[in-house]
Amino acid sequence: MSLILGTLLLICSLTLQAQDAARLQEAFIQDMVQQHAFQADELRQLLAEIDIQPPVLNKMNQAAEKRLDWGRYRRIFLTETRIRQGVAYWRTHQALLQRAATTYGVPPQIIVAILGVETRYGRHVGRHPVLQALATLGFHHPRRGKFFRNELSHFLRLARTEQLDPRKPLGSYAGAMGQPQFIPSSYHHFAIDFNQDGKRDIWHSPADVIGSVAHYFAEHGWQPDQAVTVPVQGIDHQQHATMLQAGYKPRFPVATLRAAGIQLPDTLDAQQIASLLTLNTDEQAEYWLGLPNFYVITRYNHSPLYAMAVYQLSEAIRERYTSD
Repeated sequence: MSLILGTLLLICSLTLQAQDAARLQEAFIQDMVQQHAFQADELRQLLAEIDIQPPVLNKMNQAAEKRLDWGRYRRIFLTETRIRQGVAYWRTHQALLQRAATTYGVPPQIIVAILGVETRYGRHVGRHPVLQALATLGFHHPRRGKFFRNELSHFLRLARTEQLDPRKPLGSYAGAMGQPQFIPSSYHHFAIDFNQDGKRDIWHSPADVIGSVAHYFAEHGWQPDQAVTVPVQGIDHQQHATMLQAGYKPRFPVATLRAAGIQLPDTLDAQQIASLLTLNTDEQAEYWLGLPNFYVITRYNHSPLYAMAVYQLSEAIRERYTSD
C-alpha cells in the first residue's frame, strides 16, 4: 500500500512540476512578444524542440567554489601547463593584448588569466547547447529560474541581433558562452567587435575575445596601474572578527585597518578602501587585502577563490613572460 501511495505522490509531483513549467514558459513567450516583438508561434515551436537536461540541473549545486578550500582550488588553476599555455597565448596575440590594454587600461596578464581559468585559452568552451541549458534552468530550476529566464531572453535577443541560429551555440551547463564564457546578458552588454568585421564573435575571433574581456573589466570599474591584492599580517581573529566577516567588497579605509593593528605595505594610500580576506588551506589560513581591482574580478565570477586564482595565475604568467 505504501509503495502505491509513494508512486502516486511522485506522479502528482511530476505532474505539478510540468504544469508549473508550462505556465512559466507561456508567460515567458507572452513577455517576449510584448516586450521584444517576437512571434509567439515561432517561440512555441522553438521551445517545443527542447529536451530537459537533468545533468544541467544537477550541476548547479556542485560548483567548485562551494566544495573546495583555497589550497585545493589553487592547485586546479595554477599549474605548469596553464602557465606555459598562457605565456604562449600572450606571445601569439601580443599586439591585440597591447591594443586592449591601451584602449581599456586592463593589463594583458589579467585578460590572459581570465581565458586560462575559464576555457584553457579557448580549448574547452563547453558542450551543452546554450538554448537547452537556459530553458532547462529557466523553467525547471526551483531557486534560480527567474535569473535563467532573463538570460534566455537575452540569448534569444542576441541570437536575433547577431543572426545566429539559437539551436547551434554551445557553452557551459549554465549557459556561459565562448572563450571568455560570457552569460548572455554579459554578451549583450559587454561583447564588442574589436576587429570591426561587423560581428561580435567570442567563439572564434581572438580580437573580439580579448577586446570583450578588457571591455567587461573596464565597464566594471577596473583601475589602471593599481594593485589587486596584497598579503597581510597581524590578524587576530577575535579583535578583527568584524572586518574578517564583512565580505569581499571593499569598505574599510587602509588607515582604519592599520589603526586596528593589521600590518600592511607602506605603499598603500591611507584612504584606499579594502576588504579583509581569509583563504583557508589544509595547513593554515592565508590573509589578504582585497583592493577595488580584486572586487572587479569578482564581478566576472562572484567568488574570492576565483578572483585570487585569476590574480595569482596572471602574476605567474607575467613573471614567466617577462623572464623568458
